[in-house]
Amino acid sequence: MVAGFKEFVMRGNVIDLAVAVVMGTAVTALVTSFTNAVIDPLFAAIGGSGSLGFGFTIVSGNPATFVNIGAVITALINFLIIAAVLYFLLVMPMNRFRERYMKPSDDAPPPEDVALLREIRDELRARREL
Repeated sequence: MVAGFKEFVMRGNVIDLAVAVVMGTAVTALVTSFTNAVIDPLFAAIGGSGSLGFGFTIVSGNPATFVNIGAVITALINFLIIAAVLYFLLVMPMNRFRERYMKPSDDAPPPEDVALLREIRDELRARREL
């Protein structure tokens, strides 16, 4: 049981996943801090002199009915920045690394589904020729 656990933990994809989670958490904290400190005040200024920010109140005089459009836009900007950072810092370099150093071998047999489809194709050709 311990050997199976050790094998599971030592697989590359488990380590990669752990690193990705930690990196994602760190980037999320950084971007959230940026949007809270820079983007939110900008939307609050656009919203006018009210303390609620960029949005509208459904029931006049009741701040509990305030629809905060600025918060939604900030969350969208937050998501796009995180996605861009992760793509350019993790995904794109890893794809380039795979293309450069992990080219598939020409001697490797095709995947099982491709081999099966080729057999079906050849069988259909053989039947058509009869």
